[in-house]
Amino acid sequence: MEGGRLIVVLWLVMVGLMRSSSASGEGLKKGFYNNICPNVEQLVRSAVTKKFQDTFVTAPATLRLFFHDCFVRGCDASVILGNSNAEKDHPDDITLAGDGFDTVIKAKAAVDTDPNCRNKVSCADILALATRDVITLAGGPSYDVELGRRDGRISTIASVQRRLPSPNFNLDQLTSLFASNALSQTDMIALSGAHTIGFSHCNRFSKRIYNFSPTKRIDPTLNLQYALQLRQMCPLKVDPRIAINMDPQTPNKFDNQYFKNLQAGKGLFTSDQVLFTDSRSKDTVNLFASNEDAFNAAFVTAITKLGRVGVKTGKDGEIRVDCTRVN
Repeated sequence: MEGGRLIVVLWLVMVGLMRSSSASGEGLKKGFYNNICPNVEQLVRSAVTKKFQDTFVTAPATLRLFFHDCFVRGCDASVILGNSNAEKDHPDDITLAGDGFDTVIKAKAAVDTDPNCRNKVSCADILALATRDVITLAGGPSYDVELGRRDGRISTIASVQRRLPSPNFNLDQLTSLFASNALSQTDMIALSGAHTIGFSHCNRFSKRIYNFSPTKRIDPTLNLQYALQLRQMCPLKVDPRIAINMDPQTPNKFDNQYFKNLQAGKGLFTSDQVLFTDSRSKDTVNLFASNEDAFNAAFVTAITKLGRVGVKTGKDGEIRVDCTRVN
């Protein structure tokens, strides 16, 4: 191997090891704020519930925000920072719905109404709590959230590069990316189940329904009737920003329908459908499709592990006064 390539490979290995070691969540614990801000969960839940009642988009927007935050610089709310050249301005983040950001801002304001809590709860922890709350409000499982994160001070567009999964990823690419964050293939499949709520845009999957290959216009792994329906909703010359539900059956309910859709060839992204077409992940999809309790249990395990990725605790990081700016 050439010297330059060897250095690059070694650097990637070291980054992976550092990210994996930081994914242990050391310093996080349940009930972290019991003696600091004992009613933090109620304050966050109240604000999130009100926001959710205003618009269902609150649920998928907040959940997606949490995922993007954790996978880029760790779960440190860096994705919320609004400085120039920030993460949220990267093409992979620019489609993050504003309702996710607004949920955190409103929950932070609610926490700060209590003098005992003001500026004592990190934006990263508020986002983690809000994520649990929107999942539960949408009909998904509830779970205890480990807390104690500090907020990061750095947010750059460059940080996002190759840190987030592409809609066109195959199973090896998905498994490798999640493994770099100490998440197993089962964790990846369970977290993919979050696509049971939310939406995407036509330009993210248009190749599958119009120009899949030189010999096939439509991706053969896609249910043909579903593909034709997608064509009606996403004509070639339509605004690519038009939103399409990720789950065509129960788009406003956090359930295991996503996995049933994969069995029927109705995974919107290549990275969704491959979970069923690849024999190495098919059995897990079938399990989650047939047993919602198994999916919920796996999802809680996976999102808890996700919440440990790259966390800053103790004297590392800060507790932001304003979630959109460093102190």
